[in-house]
Amino acid sequence: MSLREFLHRSLWLAPLALSLVFVLGVLAWVRANEADEQEQQRQTLISDALSTEAQLRDRIADEQRHLRQLAEALVGKTPGEAVLAAQAEVNGGLRRLWQSVTWLDARNRMLAEVSGRGDDGRLDDGLSLHLTAPVAGEGTLVVRYPPALLLKRGVPWWLARKYDVQLVDSADQVIASSTESPLRAAQAPRPSYRVALTGPLRASPLTQEALTDAALELTVRDPVVNGVRPLAWVLVAGFLPLIAVASWLLRRQMRQVQRAEVAGRTEAAWRRAMEDSALVALRARDFDGRLLYVNRTFCDMVGLAAEQLVGLLPPMPYWPPDAFEEMSERNRRNLAGHAPREGYEARWQHSSGRLVDVMVFESPLVDASGRQIGWMGSIIDITERKRLEDRERRQVETLAHNARLTMLGEVASTLAHELNQPLTAIASYGAGITNSLTKLGVEDALVLGALQRLGQQAAHAGRIVARIREFLTRREPRHEPCDLHEVITAAVELLKRDCQRRGVTLDVTLAPGVPAVLADAVLIEQVVINLVRNAADALQACENGRRITVSSRVAGDFVRVDVQDNGPGLAGRRIEQLCAPFYSTKSDGMGMGLAICRSIVEAHQGVLDACDAAGGGALFSFSLPLNREHNRESVHA
Repeated sequence: MSLREFLHRSLWLAPLALSLVFVLGVLAWVRANEADEQEQQRQTLISDALSTEAQLRDRIADEQRHLRQLAEALVGKTPGEAVLAAQAEVNGGLRRLWQSVTWLDARNRMLAEVSGRGDDGRLDDGLSLHLTAPVAGEGTLVVRYPPALLLKRGVPWWLARKYDVQLVDSADQVIASSTESPLRAAQAPRPSYRVALTGPLRASPLTQEALTDAALELTVRDPVVNGVRPLAWVLVAGFLPLIAVASWLLRRQMRQVQRAEVAGRTEAAWRRAMEDSALVALRARDFDGRLLYVNRTFCDMVGLAAEQLVGLLPPMPYWPPDAFEEMSERNRRNLAGHAPREGYEARWQHSSGRLVDVMVFESPLVDASGRQIGWMGSIIDITERKRLEDRERRQVETLAHNARLTMLGEVASTLAHELNQPLTAIASYGAGITNSLTKLGVEDALVLGALQRLGQQAAHAGRIVARIREFLTRREPRHEPCDLHEVITAAVELLKRDCQRRGVTLDVTLAPGVPAVLADAVLIEQVVINLVRNAADALQACENGRRITVSSRVAGDFVRVDVQDNGPGLAGRRIEQLCAPFYSTKSDGMGMGLAICRSIVEAHQGVLDACDAAGGGALFSFSLPLNREHNRESVHA
């Protein structure tokens, strides 16, 4: 655009500019003159107010001195009105300012009083202030004086003609005035100055309450005349023709601008509505990565308002804190133009903390002239899609896992069936050897005891295999009344030698008088054995002081068995994770022991739990319901 064209388009501003320059120049000249006069008047007002305050303070101090002299003259005299009236200080004070002089005793009872009489201009009605002075041993003198007379006698005549002098309190209530009538609120405001009185003003002679908030106010009678108001008419008369021409030119110009603005706003509104209604999030960035624009979908996706995002440079607030380095590297590649055309997946973080999976597509951002100024990104929220994919994958894994469990159950059932015959043969051979040795007259107690224990263990193993086979074939466990302590003791006896070999101290603390429980003794014994063996395996990581404690106690309608060790603990793992099939913390473990134990306990209407012990280590516990009916029958029998 040339200079001539610019001047032609801006010609409509000339009348308005000239009128404004004219008005501002005149106003500045008048205002400068008035400001100088007002400042000079203000300085004079402050000086006069401070001078008047000092004179009134000196006048009050002088009256206080006369009152002290009167009190000294009355020392030793009998209180009375005649004695008081005969004092020269009393007569002088009544002629000057005093309205009355009162002599009070120690209990503030009036002993004598002398009041001023005469029409010499003093005020007998209205507010009075007081001065006090003690009479040694004879009470107190109180002088009452009117504040209006104080102003009349204490303010110079030339100052009273120039100002309206008033005494006011903190609530702007007039205490006294040098004029007959105080200033009216309807009058125009006039320059004034207020200075606090520091003299001994007293409101009450009995409480000695001081008017600490009293102030002296001087108001100018004839302020400087405001010259701006009449000049305003002159300015308006010259301004109106200019502003009329300028308004006509401005109106014609603004019509064109308004038509262009309406068209631009309509187009912007349509574009904004389409962008906000889209399910795809949009963002525009320059070559430095600064956000230039985001739509509503983008704001909802990251949980931040557009005002919080526009203008930000990387790192962005929606980047996960644990992936800053990865996000920064990818951002540099994208800004360099190496973003995949088919898009890429990323993980962002919502302002609430939840993670959002997105698919990002980058394309060049060009301006009206066709020049690339940055990158436009289209972002799709794929969190739900990822969740469905994960859910489908977990379902497939669960099906495969259940298939493995079924196969394992079949294998275990087959093994249980096949092991019955060898165990029966072992028991039979052991019984045969025992009978043969007896017939031969062999009485070696060690050999016979070993053969007897061999038979017992073979029979016990047979019962275990049979119960496990019944459990795997979905038969109900044999719930019979049994002594839980005998079951625990039998399990501990089986593991005692193995614990001694490992250097583990096994302590058993059983609560006395525990009622019988309705359970399958063989299966419960396997639960205790598995928990104690797991604790012993966990203690192998400890150098010394290995200890396992097996205890029982009654808790309401349940009996609870605890197996606690002083090993490394559970490291925050919960019972659900520990009992998951095929999950094991041991390198050679199958991950089925705790899962089977939990199934056995729950089949007995009990609960298996695990937590970190208070003093360190792990605490596994299971609870079984008490057999109340069997116990009641035993008591009745």
